[in-house]
Amino acid sequence: MTIKAILLNCSLKSSDEESNTQSLMNEAIKIFDKERIDSEVVRVADYNVAHGISDDEGDGDEWPKISEKIKAADIIVIGTPLWLGEKSSIATQVIERMYGASSFTDDNGQSIFYNKVGGVVVTGNEDGAKHAAQSILYGLTHMGLTIPPNVDAYWVGEAGPGASFIEAEGYKNDFTMQHVKFLSYNLIHFARMLKEHPIPVKGNTLE
Repeated sequence: MTIKAILLNCSLKSSDEESNTQSLMNEAIKIFDKERIDSEVVRVADYNVAHGISDDEGDGDEWPKISEKIKAADIIVIGTPLWLGEKSSIATQVIERMYGASSFTDDNGQSIFYNKVGGVVVTGNEDGAKHAAQSILYGLTHMGLTIPPNVDAYWVGEAGPGASFIEAEGYKNDFTMQHVKFLSYNLIHFARMLKEHPIPVKGNTLE
């Protein structure tokens, strides 16, 4: 059984800069690799993503390149830093653009996001991790993704300016690393389960 995961890093930094969010996402990728899950990271800031709520805004919009990867994935993880206690503007944009495809249906008349699972990774040195996670996870489930239990892994340092995940060696934090395990293994388990036992069509179509 082939399971594909896409991890959308919504850092405000492009891929030529170090990302604390990516560093925490890498801990989940280690487990995906161990469990032979095909995973791909997309640094959204590397793309010219237009504002809007459709699947393709035209005029040089590169979101369709990302959207095709999302549609092909079984596991979708959104990673975001915290700014002023909120998810990043790019994370908000990703949710908005994904919503643009939520009315698309598969051959069964179900949302194309049915039978996919979603999770979230959050980093920062301010409070707001749970707030950002609940916002993202609600957006994903509203679009049709399945949200397994405990699929929010986060690390926040001391309030105010200070060491971030990499500098503070957040990977040594027992709570954070336990939640990385919850996130990774629960996403894998539910993705496999939905592959074998998809959500029934009866009562679950958009047509």
